[in-house]
Amino acid sequence: MTLQGKTALVTGSLGGIGLAIAQALAAEGAAVMLHGLGDAAPALAALRAAGARVAAHDADLRDPAAIAALVAATTAALGPPDILVNNAVVRGFAAVDAFAPEAWDAALAVNLSAPFHLIRLTLPGMRRAGWGRIVNLASVYGMFATVNRVDYITTKTALIGLTRAVALEVAREAITCNALCPGTVLTPAIETRLEGEMARTGADRATAEAAFIGARQPSGRFVAAERVAALAAFLCGPAGADINGAALPIDGAWSAGR
Repeated sequence: MTLQGKTALVTGSLGGIGLAIAQALAAEGAAVMLHGLGDAAPALAALRAAGARVAAHDADLRDPAAIAALVAATTAALGPPDILVNNAVVRGFAAVDAFAPEAWDAALAVNLSAPFHLIRLTLPGMRRAGWGRIVNLASVYGMFATVNRVDYITTKTALIGLTRAVALEVAREAITCNALCPGTVLTPAIETRLEGEMARTGADRATAEAAFIGARQPSGRFVAAERVAALAAFLCGPAGADINGAALPIDGAWSAGR
């Protein structure tokens, strides 16, 4: 229980990678503020059944005032955040000249500005406590590019830059800021894409998965959300104290071939 007495705020944590990270941090003793716009009841119930102190909030991360309210609610319910995990994301799929301006603005707000505001608002408390951990969920697409994903690639690349800038500012303190760069994880969003591909082509599940992964990860398998979560928990624990400003791929050797 290396995080006993700590409070973690994890955005986008009602499912997928975010929920896996929340569960991993709770297993190490942290109290956790879940965040998301959907039904929080199942995630709350699962964490409470495991003995965690947990709450939930539905802040709209496009709104700086709502972000401030999220931090205030975390502090009121569980204590000032010692751990911040910026996981929430929106994304679109279109060529640059066909990309909707409002979708671009939403991606900048949620994927990049929200992490900035959350770091800005939680860092003073970490400094007062003399300890803090910031984990930003970037992507392999923050390390290289592909077509028709301009918002995601731009914001994930910038998020790595934000990580490095913050890491240098806190380098002499007991605070770290790192980025995780997962490859393809079987999240609910990916599950929806697989189901669409099976419906479109008539392929069975194994064929659809092989086609999806084969163009990406040399490992030939999805990255497990639980392994991404384990790496996040490691960074937040004592062994992660000297890892600062890193962009860590967890991608089945995808980026190794770039």
